[in-house]
Amino acid sequence: MKHEARDRGRIGVLVPFTNTNLEPDLMMMRPPGTTLHFQRLGGYDVDEIPASGQMAGLGASDITHDLQMIAGVRPDVVLYGCTSATLTHGPAFDADLAQRIRENSGASCFTAAGALVSALKVLGIAKAGFSSPYVGEINDQATDFLQSNGIEIVKRADIGRPLSNYGQGELTPQEVFELACKADDRDAEAIILSCTDMRSAEAVSTIEKALGKPVVTSNQALVFCTLRTLGIPPHDRLPGRLFDHL
Repeated sequence: MKHEARDRGRIGVLVPFTNTNLEPDLMMMRPPGTTLHFQRLGGYDVDEIPASGQMAGLGASDITHDLQMIAGVRPDVVLYGCTSATLTHGPAFDADLAQRIRENSGASCFTAAGALVSALKVLGIAKAGFSSPYVGEINDQATDFLQSNGIEIVKRADIGRPLSNYGQGELTPQEVFELACKADDRDAEAIILSCTDMRSAEAVSTIEKALGKPVVTSNQALVFCTLRTLGIPPHDRLPGRLFDHL
């Protein structure tokens, strides 16, 4: 009987407790020989619309217990799986949180927001279109976050209605495709799809074919940064031009 080796790295993931798509996406893109270990995060009210205050509260919540739990598997990498929880605070907070996770887990760490920036810089993107399932005020903060990191948002597409914590994850890949196309602009060198609970990874190849430019999603960027850190080459379940740069 042949078994897959499990010696290429343990990946710990901190994921908001209502998120239903980060885990399937990471399982789909999981590098051979690695293992995934999830710890779900609280710190927010499931019945509230995930506006700026709620997401900022999640980012600032105490994750000491969660880090203790994920550290139990002795991870090589820890991923912080909520984009808006840190971009609502800004680049300095995002970098500080990643550093605190490194210090308390003994592992490399990437936040979803930080991974987006890293991926865009690897692609050499200076101008991009941006879309997400967030409310308008978080999209304003996302634009500021990206521009603070040297990435100009030339066009933005909002979903057009407030979505609940579960509503964000219920958007179909076809709806994500349509949202991405609305964010396109002739000056946009890439399309950014922000949110770890949006089914973006499944739509990447279709969007890239339709628009002729790279697409960077939160979950895709997290996997890209993980592969680079672990020194693992690309495999055939990785969507998008981004992975040509491994």
